[in-house]
Amino acid sequence: MKQLTQNLKDGAMLAREVARPVLSPGKVLVRTGYSVISGGTEGKTVSDARKSYLEKAKSRQKEVKQVIELAKSTGIRETYDLVMNKLEAYSALGYACAGTVIDVAGDVNGMKIGDVVACGGADAGHAEVVSVGKNLCARVHEGTDVRHAAIATIAAIAMQGVRQAEVNLGERVAVIGLGLIGQLTMQLLSAGGAEAIGIDIDSRQIELAKKCGFRNVFPASQEGLAQVVADLTAGHGVDAVIITAGTSSLQPVNFAGEICRKKGKVVIVGAVPTGFERKHYYRKELDLRMSSSYGPGR
Repeated sequence: MKQLTQNLKDGAMLAREVARPVLSPGKVLVRTGYSVISGGTEGKTVSDARKSYLEKAKSRQKEVKQVIELAKSTGIRETYDLVMNKLEAYSALGYACAGTVIDVAGDVNGMKIGDVVACGGADAGHAEVVSVGKNLCARVHEGTDVRHAAIATIAAIAMQGVRQAEVNLGERVAVIGLGLIGQLTMQLLSAGGAEAIGIDIDSRQIELAKKCGFRNVFPASQEGLAQVVADLTAGHGVDAVIITAGTSSLQPVNFAGEICRKKGKVVIVGAVPTGFERKHYYRKELDLRMSSSYGPGR
């Protein structure tokens, strides 16, 4: 079968012929109908793999230290061979797909051959057939477009962020980062009766949110943005902030603390650092929460 892979040495991608996965306990074999490319997570993976050795070393200082320690204990030559073997290996891409069940392990209940399912996790990549754990595979309603079902995993990431924020009807929630996860988060908040306020550095994402009917969407660089948010919330600040951005900057976490009301919640969904300024979080007694991708069962 074909599977999309990437060479970690130079970032080259290739649809390789690989062995079909074998059914094991707790697993479901699925023939893929559609898989989804995550521009954020997978885009970063591809970008990182295409960096020079020096750039890779700078962005992975922890791993570099581990390599140095390994070289001290096993020798430079052995360590070099180990690192190069890892870099020259091919890594599978993808984590969200949907398709038709073609086999089910004996200890898996509630699924049968022929069911259309949505799949998630590292095993649910861009491949013709995937073997997915029963907790990361869900039946979809009859008649559902498989293309729509394929995005269920990514939508679940957005949903888990909303769950962690414990949003109530009528509350105001800021979403920082309007990529795919952020856009879905805005939609879920709106569907649940909350008022969503979107913030992003990319004008294209802002325009997309506006096309989806959201009025209160702003560029992160807008002057006086904290005051704009204050004006929208009668001076109190938003009830919660959900950060769906991916960046090495502390700006999203710090700004979240600035615009959140007292006793509010800040939920981190995206990959951002947490070495934030203490002032706002301390004075307002903010609740900082992490959201683990699609939540329990992963």
